[in-house]
Amino acid sequence: MPESNMSESKLPIAVFLSGSGRTLANLIRHRDEHGLPIEIRLVISSRDDVRGLEIAKNDGIPTRVVRKRDHRDPFEHSREMFDPCREAEVKYVVMAGYLNHVLVPNDFENRVINIHPSLLPSFGGAGMYGHFVHDAVLKRGVKISGCTVHFVDNEYDNGPIIVQRSCPVKPDDDADTLAARVFEQECLALPEALRTLL
Repeated sequence: MPESNMSESKLPIAVFLSGSGRTLANLIRHRDEHGLPIEIRLVISSRDDVRGLEIAKNDGIPTRVVRKRDHRDPFEHSREMFDPCREAEVKYVVMAGYLNHVLVPNDFENRVINIHPSLLPSFGGAGMYGHFVHDAVLKRGVKISGCTVHFVDNEYDNGPIIVQRSCPVKPDDDADTLAARVFEQECLALPEALRTLL
């Protein structure tokens, strides 16, 4: 009986984002079309002019904007990000294209996950996001790339790995074509990771 209850329960999450909300839209699609057992209780954006907020509002998800530049103290910034998550009683925070560094408080250790567009530990760290990752992969001549879902700690792209998915790097790839192929894997990896956590 307990196993049945667990399979029917939904994982309460918050989503941090900074841009277009593609990853948020993918989570909503997997929730609605593929039965991903999540409840998105809150979306927090680092900017107030991004499409990710529109996607959240259109789905009826409460939103907040917390700009890092308004909080010079990193601990204050962390409180502004995580206090609403505590109030919403979320189990996990999903960083979905969130581009700021935020300190993870002790009570959220192993409760914040991120998706990174490379096979960590390769091509991670400060400054390694978006097309910078794919440019570096191509310059290095790597033949296989992919994505990594991992727990977030207080170092860039450093926490324990939950899920990785790979894809080939083709000889005629540029950063955009490689990014599109990696994103296809991201769209599968993050829901898989959330199911694992549930």
